[in-house]
Amino acid sequence: MPESSNIEIVERLAEHRDAESAKKSWQDLVVEILEAVLLGVVAVATAWSAYHAAKWDGHEAELYAQASTLRIEANELVTLGGQQRLLDVSTFNTWIQAKNEGRDELAELYVRRFSDEFKIAFDAWLKTDPFSNPTAPPGPSFMPEYRNPQILQGAATNHEASRIFDEGTVARKQSEEYTGTTVVLATVLFLVALAPRFQSRRVRFALLLLTGGLAVYALVTILGFPRL
Repeated sequence: MPESSNIEIVERLAEHRDAESAKKSWQDLVVEILEAVLLGVVAVATAWSAYHAAKWDGHEAELYAQASTLRIEANELVTLGGQQRLLDVSTFNTWIQAKNEGRDELAELYVRRFSDEFKIAFDAWLKTDPFSNPTAPPGPSFMPEYRNPQILQGAATNHEASRIFDEGTVARKQSEEYTGTTVVLATVLFLVALAPRFQSRRVRFALLLLTGGLAVYALVTILGFPRL
């Protein structure tokens, strides 16, 4: 074979290799650009998700603290209300004793010592003719007119504490959801950072598809979460 023909064949092979090399470089460049864009987006999303997880965690602690404070306040109110009710009932019993003994002045003194709420129930109880009516309630504290404001306020405060505590539980769950999504995004960051270590373009492209899908899932999930 003439030497010129060999040279021509070598030149054509070289041109083919150069074209193939250029083609590979272009594809690798596209993959690298996509990896860089994905890495940047996921890095920002990871920080954003972690930030909101921390905010919800702090909101949870704040709500639990409020609920605890209200529980203490409710217990104090119920205790004071119970003491007031015990005082009214004790005073009523001494009124019964004085009434039976005919000591009207002493009985009137005990009536004046009733709390305003118990006095209303006491007047309503007297209208039932309790001394001759066997169906009358045993005392004013059993009348529907009797209201103990401290006990009622304590019950309302306790109900508010339960509501706030439930909000704290919701905040804790929301923080956990943000944290779980942050873990997914961190996994994406790890895989994207690992991809350049593979020489095979197919492996890198497969990892790019996988991480891209995970990133889209995590971003859509985050966008659906409530924010403070």
